[in-house]
Amino acid sequence: MDLTLATRDVDGKTIVAVGGEIDVYTAPKLRDKITELVAAGVYDIVIDMEAVEFLDSTGLGVLVGGLKKVRAHDGSLHLVCTQDRLLKIFRITGLAKVFVIHDSADAALASS
Repeated sequence: MDLTLATRDVDGKTIVAVGGEIDVYTAPKLRDKITELVAAGVYDIVIDMEAVEFLDSTGLGVLVGGLKKVRAHDGSLHLVCTQDRLLKIFRITGLAKVFVIHDSADAALASS
């Protein structure tokens, strides 16, 4: 399975819609996209994970790395995720306390 990334700007924030699997093979593609956005001066990012079917530790590492990158510029990285199997991963790893997780892109845009 491949990873799809689609970015769109809404009210000064950038939404990255991610689809497919975020694993050891595809995670670098997401990391490169976040790095590219931060290098371009984008520090408020919403990662929409509604179409993500699988997430492993490499993917979690990329998300944490992305959070560190935007925080270095006083930015934010919010997640959109409603899938129980993914939310469970965030809870088990303790990352549910690190990330702000929303149930819709609209909610993420409204709060960040």
